[in-house]
Amino acid sequence: MAPVSYWQILLDLPLDSPLDYMAPAPSPTDPIGLRCVVPIGRRKAIGVVVGVSDSSALERARLKPVAQVLDDVPPLDTHWLALTRFAADYYQHPWGEVALPALPPFFRQLSGPRYTQAVARLRATRAAPASRGDLTRPTLTSEQAAAAEAVAVASGFAPYLLYGVTGSGKTEVYLTAIERILVARPDARALLLVPEINLTPQLEALVRARFPAHSVVALHSGLAAGERAASWLAAHEGRAQVVIGTRLAVFASMPRLAIIVVDEEHDPSYKAGEGVRYSARDLAVKRAQMLAVPVILGSATPSLESWSQVRAGRYGLLTLTQRAARDHRIAPSIEMIDPGSERIESGIAPTVREALAECLQRGEQSLVFLNRRGYAPVIACDACGWLSGCPNCAAYAVFHKPDRTLRCHHCGWSAPVPRCCPTCGNAALQGVGRGTQRIEESLQQLLPGARVLRVDRDSTRRRDSAAHAFDAVHRGDVDVLVGTQMVTKGHDFRNIALVVVLNADSQLASQDFRASERLFATLVQVIGRAGRSGRPSRALVQTRFVTHPLFTALVRQDYAAFADALLAERCRAGMPPESHQALLTAEARRIDDALAFLRSAVALAQPPADVRVYDPVPMALARRAGVERAQLLVESSHRATLHSFLRPWLHAVRARKTSMRWQIEIDPAEI
Repeated sequence: MAPVSYWQILLDLPLDSPLDYMAPAPSPTDPIGLRCVVPIGRRKAIGVVVGVSDSSALERARLKPVAQVLDDVPPLDTHWLALTRFAADYYQHPWGEVALPALPPFFRQLSGPRYTQAVARLRATRAAPASRGDLTRPTLTSEQAAAAEAVAVASGFAPYLLYGVTGSGKTEVYLTAIERILVARPDARALLLVPEINLTPQLEALVRARFPAHSVVALHSGLAAGERAASWLAAHEGRAQVVIGTRLAVFASMPRLAIIVVDEEHDPSYKAGEGVRYSARDLAVKRAQMLAVPVILGSATPSLESWSQVRAGRYGLLTLTQRAARDHRIAPSIEMIDPGSERIESGIAPTVREALAECLQRGEQSLVFLNRRGYAPVIACDACGWLSGCPNCAAYAVFHKPDRTLRCHHCGWSAPVPRCCPTCGNAALQGVGRGTQRIEESLQQLLPGARVLRVDRDSTRRRDSAAHAFDAVHRGDVDVLVGTQMVTKGHDFRNIALVVVLNADSQLASQDFRASERLFATLVQVIGRAGRSGRPSRALVQTRFVTHPLFTALVRQDYAAFADALLAERCRAGMPPESHQALLTAEARRIDDALAFLRSAVALAQPPADVRVYDPVPMALARRAGVERAQLLVESSHRATLHSFLRPWLHAVRARKTSMRWQIEIDPAEI
């Protein structure tokens, strides 16, 4: 009797290993990477074939046959399988929980009677190359040309940190390097990652215009299901030469991938906030290493993790010290304004008001940045001290004036503003502090006739509303742009001559040890929106700590000195990137239950000398959406030692079969 062939199949389930199934008859010669439909319990599910053998540890009678092979799409290649396997191992999750969610929803659904026709439609959607005309190419500076040359001629795995001041033309370096590689190897493919969805349309348009003979697709969660599936399929089948996407695109199946770019590599958006908490930046570097290709990490304010790799000699450093020659761009002058030394009105210092008025009179645009949306962070009662708290979270509910509601920015709870204090009945409730809505209102009063536009998550809820808002700025239909972090990244505003930063101090008080690093990055990004017209420009930052080292470095525009000092401080304190961390979190209806679960996990731990397991504590936001949350930090000075400890420990924790919701995060973004 001929030996029976068995397939090992990955499923999106919390399983330590793939499941064995009997191969169908007839069976493909090489099924590795094929998707298939298999029975699991009383239902059917999509799986991916990752192995074949002639024997199984289970009795044949207990094994079920594969129900259907989905071969209308080429199999996932061995590199893609290896990448997802690495991510699963590194981030301490089952392989299937990484691999299957990395596919678009369309390719994870059970196939219906019209599946073949649907795939054909997806295949036709992105078959044609871009048809737009070529752009007028700017003349490269010597620094840009040298950076692009270094990447284009690199052999094998070559990680580069492209450290360039805002407006220095990092995007042009990306495009030139990609172009040279595509010319040298017509079958090559390129992956360009950006941190946020609202940056993809303008970059996609730019790349399409630059590469009119190539097929360019976008991949991000904001696409409709059909669009995302079509883009993924074009990449998977090699019809798309350039893929632009957010963090999920790091898992795009791309044959002959020859270069990876991570723009704004420092951005926290590259770290997934739910499910498998992977870092797309770190996986991009690993993917380049596995493929032996160059990878560019670009930023005006590199993460300390990447900066430390440069200082250790593991990454090459490409530097752009001057703004791009196009239109003779000039970096803005930066001034610190101490609101304590001036008479503040509506949260805006007189020096700032005068600068805004002068800018308006000259017909130039201004940008006012405040990283706090809503009208006021909290409503308060002067009589009894009541504050507008969220009933579901350990946080305040923010006052939104346009619809007179209180909203929680953590769980989404909302309610009308009470007519009087719920505690004492006082009718004189006041908004405390300022958000973008209040600043927008103040500017309309301080600058009569000015066209003020607010751009934040509240004003851009509708699809394409952010793009329309930014188009209005580019057309010159806006005099003063007010916004949150949405306005800081990647936008080439050509007529902004003044940038104002309000309430710059709030983040300095954060308990997050990365707060100053992130604040510096935010300030550099928003200030970099000015000075792109070739005319002199200014940046005014309101702060009560004008002599703080962060603001001193900002005025000097010396990120390198700031980063080196911060890196030395982290090393002395034994904090990342000097150390390596994992965070175990638990959620329950009662905080005592969450803490008890974590204490039981500590009891299972047998850490070596170089691994420190800290006591469980409530999270900074201990209650969110009605759920109490606690955390347990694990730390080691050696990455390999940490992972060697985590694997058996987490296996023991999972073996307890608790109903408690818990999560492990490697290299946690926040603690």
